[in-house]
This record gives sequence, structure tokens and C-alpha cells, in this order.
Amino acid sequence: MRYWFDNTMARGTPALIGWLGLASGALILVVATLAVLFAPGDSAQNGHWSGVVWRSLLRTLDPGTMGDDEGTAPFLALMLLATVGGIFIVSALIGVLTTGLEGKIAELRKGRSRIVERDHTIVLGWSDQVFTVIAELVEANQSRRRSCVAILADRDKVDMEEAIRARVGDTGRTRVVCRRGDPLKVADLELVSPGTARSIMVVSPPLADADNHVIKVLLSLGARAWDDASRPHVVAAVHDSANLPAARLAGGGAAHILDADDIAIQLIVQSHRQSGLSTVCTDLLNYRGHEFYMRAEPTLTGVTYGRALSAYELGIPVGLRRPDGTVAVNPPEHTVIGPDDEIIVLAEDDLLIRLAQDPPPVTEEAITTAAARARAPERTLLAGWNDRAPKIVRLLDAFVEPGSELVVAARCDRDPSGDFTGLANIKVGYTWCDPTDRTQLEALDVGSYQKIIVLGDDTRDPQHADARTLVTLLHLRDMEESLGDPFSIVSEINDDANREVAQVTKADDFVVSDKLISLMLTQLSENRHLQDVFTDLLDPEGSELYLKPASAYLRPGAEADFATVIEAARRRGETALGYRLGDHYHEPPSYGVVLNPNKTAPLTLAADDQVIVLAED
Repeated sequence: MRYWFDNTMARGTPALIGWLGLASGALILVVATLAVLFAPGDSAQNGHWSGVVWRSLLRTLDPGTMGDDEGTAPFLALMLLATVGGIFIVSALIGVLTTGLEGKIAELRKGRSRIVERDHTIVLGWSDQVFTVIAELVEANQSRRRSCVAILADRDKVDMEEAIRARVGDTGRTRVVCRRGDPLKVADLELVSPGTARSIMVVSPPLADADNHVIKVLLSLGARAWDDASRPHVVAAVHDSANLPAARLAGGGAAHILDADDIAIQLIVQSHRQSGLSTVCTDLLNYRGHEFYMRAEPTLTGVTYGRALSAYELGIPVGLRRPDGTVAVNPPEHTVIGPDDEIIVLAEDDLLIRLAQDPPPVTEEAITTAAARARAPERTLLAGWNDRAPKIVRLLDAFVEPGSELVVAARCDRDPSGDFTGLANIKVGYTWCDPTDRTQLEALDVGSYQKIIVLGDDTRDPQHADARTLVTLLHLRDMEESLGDPFSIVSEINDDANREVAQVTKADDFVVSDKLISLMLTQLSENRHLQDVFTDLLDPEGSELYLKPASAYLRPGAEADFATVIEAARRRGETALGYRLGDHYHEPPSYGVVLNPNKTAPLTLAADDQVIVLAED
């Protein structure tokens, strides 16, 4: 019996409440029964047994009640017994109840209770990417009446909530629920109800082996028993391309894994060719700007893609998604839209897509037929070196003209130029140089280069690496102004917060790869089919984003509208998405980029403005 009692008490607060409640009830009943037996007269005056039970209960709860008692000595003694018993037993019960309630509140604040949500987005893990993801999901869910983002990370729940309030602010209609748990444990995953979620996003932690952590989380998700009919899709990113096959194997068919390293390299190389591209990509991936949407348009069945370009009053078609899931970005203009095809539309919101009753008029006299300028070999300076640099060099070889030259100016342990054999179009040289040293930069004769790429130092922490990058950019910009603006500068920044600081350097473009990856993951969490669109846009094969001189589409100074720009681009086999104003290149937050403008509003482009198009070259 003692062993049984000990095991019962070991169950915690509920057991204590049960025993004290039982003792309190026993005390009240015993006192009432004894009062009926030893003081029957007083019991009759107080309502017999039931009345005495009630009076005994009041005395256990409030000792002051017995001050008005009258009766014989046995009756008063029994009431005193009830009061004294109440002081010890019932007071202990109230204390245990208070302690248990406080403990329950503390337990809830730890974030270990299971949420009950449906159609929510789950974020597994914690890093600075979480703030970008939540801010974007809040923007994406503005048109929804009710939405939820659930975060599971091995951090204090209150700390996560305070950090989100400080970095993100008001989340509007989107509720953010934080739970403390290890995403690597299947049992902890159940805290965020993954079986009823719309999508699951795996965030890379700020660790040296972040990819290994992501792969383990994917394995944990795969170990869970799923209902295939309602299984949410999973999105994640790895930073080392060598880990991509393992991550895709761990994630299975429901997972969409991004190669963050490859995406960053392609953005750096393509921004090197045309500064401003990362700004355009940020606007396309940012829910505060314009995004891609897929929608069926039965009224356009049988219409060619070229004619569909002028069929929208709001929104710009950029491609087609076939019934088999294949995506064609900027297909040939004679491509016929099938009955089951979805049109990929660039719009500010899915509610702001509307077909036009009549195609907008085109200002023919403003359209120019200027021939494309022939590309010439280029000299590129690569200032700095990190793990991505070898892939950047090889990808540059696929884009530049034969006879081009690239010089690496960095503090390397050995000359890396000998590693690049078999390059077809570019010759690689090397000069030992500290890019933050003004004297060493001047010795490179930077005025002889048309393009400069500044890479961050991945051997240092991100803030220190960005500080060195900013110093290099300031030196280069000062040298460029004295030389008469002979080159363009594209820089790699680790922390997006440093981009605002970097604006003083007036570099032509900044590639903040971590933010772009976070934006892309958020887009995929909302629509997994967009991965094929993004892959097509960044792939050197097929159509990519270009910023081309406006003079190739409209006569400089001629008054027209964007519908005329779309028609001029269509005649060149391209899809116009917007334009960039040269006078606003260095003015945040848009940096001169205007996507999906009003098609009929008056528009005059200058010679130094650019048109943003999808084209094969």
C-alpha cells in the first residue's frame, strides 16, 4: 500500500490535488456525521446532516465563519475541528492548485504543447533566414482571412517570439506560433501538426555543417508515417553542391531541394554581365513586389503566345506550364496555348490579373529597329577568393566572348590559375593582392578592366567579411571616379542589412545570396511548381533575364507606353517585363527597377535606360 501510495504521489500535481481533495471531502463528511450523532439538537437547528455538511464546508474554506457559531460544546468542538482541518488540508489544496496552475502556464510558455492547425506553413530550424521568410509569408497571406506559420526550433519559445516581434513587427492576419523542439526527432515534429500542413520549409542553421543538419531533418520527415493524399511538399536548400544528391534522396519525391551555392554563382556571373540583375530578381521573388502566378485561361485556348502578350490589361504573360508539368519560359511566339495549359503571369497579386477587352494600341512610330550591338572580348577583375570562385570562373567561360581575360587578385596560398584547364573563351591570370589595400589595388591598373567582381572572404565571419568588402568597394569607387567611370562593379554581400550601408559605395549591383535563397524558398513553399520557372530563368540554356538598352526597343525621347515596349520586344522574340531608369540606379529601394508597369500610361525612355526582358541572348 505504501509503494502504491508513493507511485501515486510521484505523478505530480494532479495526484496531490486528488489526495487533498479526497482528504478535504472526508473531513467534511466525518465532521457532519459526528455532529448528527453527538449533537443532534444543534444539527437539527442547522438543517440536519446536509445542512451541517454545508456549514462544515464553509468553515474549511473560511476560518472566520466559525465566529458566529452557537450551540453545545460537542457541536462547537466539531466545528472547530473542521476549521483547523481546513487550515491545514484545504489551504494545502488551494496552494497546490495555485502551484499547478503556475506550472502549467510555465509549461505552455516552454512551447511543448501540440498545435491544432490546418493548411499552415511549417518552418523547421532557426536562423536569420526565419525573419525574411516570415515577413514574406505575411505579405503573401494578406489576401487570406486566416493563416498561420508554425516554427519548430530548439530554442526558447519566448525568445523566438520576442525576436520575431523585434525584427518583423506586426504580422497582421498571419499568426506566428513557436514551439520548442528538435526537428531531428520525429516525436517533436508532431508538435507542429505536419500531417495537416500546406508546406514545410527546412531552414539551414548557422553551423559549420549546416547541410548535414538539413539532410538529417529531411530524414526525420521521411521517417514519419504520412497520408500520401495530403502530404505537404517540403522545400529546403543546401549550400554545398556535393550534398545535393544526398539531400534529394533524403527528402524523397515530396521535397524540392535548392542548390544555394549554384544559384549564388549563377546570380553573380549573370549580374557581372548585366548589373542590376539581382535587384530585378529580388523584386520578382519578393512578395512586396511582383511575383509569378500560374492560372488557366480558357478564353485564350488556341491563341498563340505572341498574341497572348497583349491580351492582359493587368499582368504580363511570361511562359506556359504544360499538363505534364514541363515549363516553357518565353516560348516562341507562334506557340499555341492548349486547353489544359496554365499561363505563367507576372503580377503584383493574383487578384490583380485581368484580361483586356481589346488589345492596347501600339505607337508604331516610336518602335526602333536598332540592331543588337556585337559583343567583344572583356577583361574582368576578380577581387577576392572563396569556395565559389572556381565555379564562377568556369561559368564565366560559358558566357563571355572568345579572347576574354580574367585576373584573380586575392590572397591565395598558391596560384589558382593553373587549375583552370580546358577553358574555351577565357584566359585566367593571378596576382597576389589584398583587395582592402589601396596601394595594391592601384598597382593592378583597374582602369584596364570592363568588369569587376568583388567576392566575400568565407574564412571570416559574415560581418567581418562584409566590412572588408565595403572597404574594397570604397577604394574601387574612388578610383573609378578619378578614371572616368570605365568599369562596372558587382559585389557579394552576406548580410542584407549591410546592403543599405554599402549604397554609399555606389556599386552597380549587390548579390545577397542568402536573402535571395530565403525569398525563393518562400515562393516555393507557396507554389512548388515555381521551381521549374526559377531553374529555367537561371539556366544558361533557354531564356534568361536581361537588361538591354532601351534604344533597342524605343527611340530615345519618343513618347509611347509599355504596351509598345511589349510589342517591340515580341518582334525580337523576347518578353518585356519592365524597365530600369538610369537616373535612379543608386536610389533604394527599387534602384530604378519598374516591373509590370501600367501598359497604357505615357512612357518616355532615355538612351541610358534599360528594358528588362526574357530572351535567349
